[in-house]
Amino acid sequence: MTHNDTTVEEPPNIHPLPSFWQALICFTGILLLIASGLFVFQISLHALIFLALIWAGLHTHSLGYSFAAIRSMMDEGIVRALPAIYIFLLIGMVIASFMQSGTIASLLYFGLDWLNPTLFLATGFVLCSLMSVATGTSWGTVGTIGVVLIGIGNAMGIPLPLVAGMIVSGATFGDKLSPISDTTNLAAISAGTNLYRHIGSMLYTTLPTFIIVLAIFLVWGLQYGDYHLPQAHLAEIRSALAHSYRMNGAITLLPLLVMLGMSMKRYSAETSMTCSILLAMLIAVAYQGRDTVNVINALWLNTPGHTGIANIDELLGRGGLYSMAWTLLLSIMALALGGILYRARFLQVLLMRLIAPISRASTLIAATIASGLAGNLVMGEAYISIILNCQLFRQPYREKQLDLAVLSRSIEEGSTLTTGLIPWTTAGVFYAATLGVPTLDYAAYALLNVLNPLVSIIMAMLGIGLLRTKHPVES
Repeated sequence: MTHNDTTVEEPPNIHPLPSFWQALICFTGILLLIASGLFVFQISLHALIFLALIWAGLHTHSLGYSFAAIRSMMDEGIVRALPAIYIFLLIGMVIASFMQSGTIASLLYFGLDWLNPTLFLATGFVLCSLMSVATGTSWGTVGTIGVVLIGIGNAMGIPLPLVAGMIVSGATFGDKLSPISDTTNLAAISAGTNLYRHIGSMLYTTLPTFIIVLAIFLVWGLQYGDYHLPQAHLAEIRSALAHSYRMNGAITLLPLLVMLGMSMKRYSAETSMTCSILLAMLIAVAYQGRDTVNVINALWLNTPGHTGIANIDELLGRGGLYSMAWTLLLSIMALALGGILYRARFLQVLLMRLIAPISRASTLIAATIASGLAGNLVMGEAYISIILNCQLFRQPYREKQLDLAVLSRSIEEGSTLTTGLIPWTTAGVFYAATLGVPTLDYAAYALLNVLNPLVSIIMAMLGIGLLRTKHPVES
């Protein structure tokens, strides 16, 4: 066999299972490598995953696997996720085209007009939710409309931790549910479920939580009814947006409505995203008067807006294929790592000892959420927590005939929702720095992030939202 032959000489099942201690050392070594590399040495996460691949590969080779077999494991981990990788590529183009067409600018322009003192908290929560669903990014939402709202809340005299918690709650809502969110797609990829099936599963627990949180913010907001909005600041933002874009919502919001409508009609994500991209490009050229070449180039790398307001311009410059490179490359490398851990049966050995005793579906869901939180605490990053926990828990969900969309939902509730509540995660650091409020100060008021995992566990205990596979799944 030549050195570049991709044929696997030996079937994996002729090799011995790793011992429990070897599996534990392998998995713990990966966690320690990532945690120490990020927090102590500030090493790039991609470089750390490369080192983790070497570490896992050496452990696998010690079990007798050839290089060709190990490479086949990595290939299998990536190939399984190819359909969702295509969606990752489309996400960047959707965001860029929405910026060019004025779709996102229109959401911000009309949304600011909804604000009033009594409903400030509830309206701000809804605005942040809409913005994050439309853009697929909690960071972009916090860094734009979040900064605007924190300034308004400060001018009104509302406690800033409360305002920051409201902003983080709304921003995380879309980061969890948007079909163009990287974490939404990553969870679906890693769990091995359909994107829309994943989103539909999350609606079971997220919508009730959203309603509860909205009601709480409505009640809390009543005490601020006599406060005054900084109208001059709001007028300045709306004027800057109006000078940069034509603001006919019936036209500029069409790409978003088409994408959401086609999604509800169960068109494939690739089809609905492609149609919304083409429509947004048409609006950008024919209605907004953008240069055709610049609009097409924005699909690769968008350019900042020209409103004169720095954080708004930064938001309007988001998107493009290039903007997805960091997450996409990380996902491909982590999927390759997951392929080794799964096919060499390190994960199965750990499951037999640590998770196999779990008999109830509700306990399994609670353990999945807790593991996602633990992953964030240890690794400081939701992406790796999502991928590794999906690999770890997939088989127990299959054995209990739970739909893998329940796994992806639980992973998001443990990882995506909690990452912004931890001071040393990338999200926690960004939110605190951007909003000027320490993470632990606003964490108690980020009600969606706090309550959604609890609601999910309670619903699981009551047997609500436990989607089942139609046929028994072989172990």
